[in-house]
Amino acid sequence: MRAVAAVVALVLLAACSSEPEKPVAEPTTQTQTPTPTFIYPGKDWAVAEQGDFARVDRELAAARTTCFAVVKDGRLLHSTGEGSTRPAYSITKSVTAILVGIAADEGKLALDDKASKYIPEWRRTAARNVTIRDLLSNTSGRHWDYNTDYSQMIRRAPDKTAFSIGLGQDSRPGTKWDYNNSAVQTLEAVLEKATGQDVAAYAKKRLLDPIGMRDTTWAHDNAGNTTTYSGIDSSCRDLARIGYLMMRSGAWKGEQLVSDSFVAEATNESSSQLNAAYGLLWWVNKPGRIVTIDRAAGFPSDKPPYKGQLAPKAPEDTFWALGYGSEYVMVIPSEGLVAVRMGSRPNTPEQLSFSAFADLVLKALRIS
Repeated sequence: MRAVAAVVALVLLAACSSEPEKPVAEPTTQTQTPTPTFIYPGKDWAVAEQGDFARVDRELAAARTTCFAVVKDGRLLHSTGEGSTRPAYSITKSVTAILVGIAADEGKLALDDKASKYIPEWRRTAARNVTIRDLLSNTSGRHWDYNTDYSQMIRRAPDKTAFSIGLGQDSRPGTKWDYNNSAVQTLEAVLEKATGQDVAAYAKKRLLDPIGMRDTTWAHDNAGNTTTYSGIDSSCRDLARIGYLMMRSGAWKGEQLVSDSFVAEATNESSSQLNAAYGLLWWVNKPGRIVTIDRAAGFPSDKPPYKGQLAPKAPEDTFWALGYGSEYVMVIPSEGLVAVRMGSRPNTPEQLSFSAFADLVLKALRIS
């Protein structure tokens, strides 16, 4: 027995004196980054510090910017010029698109419905085959010329919906791309007929109030029609909520306010190869034939159509709501980023082009 015990003791001693085996670490790479934690704003945005915006602020001030806000992963990184609201101009169009998406989700309309289903004046005219999708993609073929759109409809027509409905049909739907304010205004008649509500009231109940846009109002023309081509007054922080809703694929605090499928169609693909940079009343960063609207933004002339992208250095999933004078709600889902700029028209279209604005913000965050 003593001999056996001695052998056991020797075995234990040898085991204790040998070097323990080292654990094997999980392989890692320098490119791995933690998954961001997205949050939603309450009454105001949560604040975080990231980026160097000194240069951005100088360049935006030189471009007559009124307010500027940057949100990343649901946190406000930077904000200037808050405290008042101003016209958001054609950013309104992109909000109108969201309302069409909400109404479609509710079964009140379908994007491929003929608009004449809701606009009886078109049923026996050349406009009878224009669809809601055609109106959203600016390929409706409805009459357009600069004087009619900007001087007569925008500045002089007291009933902008009736004026727009009463215009003629220039071409077959889907054969021409025009940035057509009057065509977008006819969506007021479509939405009011489909929902049975004033469009601004429908927006407040289904969109603006649910995402906490307390500083935003929506104008009516002299005949009482909500102006769907323009007319929203807002602030940069409020408009950042629109961008954040779209970045989160239409979801807000656990509720799907507008379907992710509509958001994807509106913001993540070209609605027509006539202008690869346009979705459904949102501008997109897809490559192809690009048509911009410098003249409609108040500059002397338009750039000729070209092959390329709106912002070649920005991620392809970037999209924008654009207002007169280079006002932007820019969204980059792959970066969790929303940036909003409001203000007067810059000195040149290049000073705050889609590309220039995207480059400024991305460099401030050291993303580009």
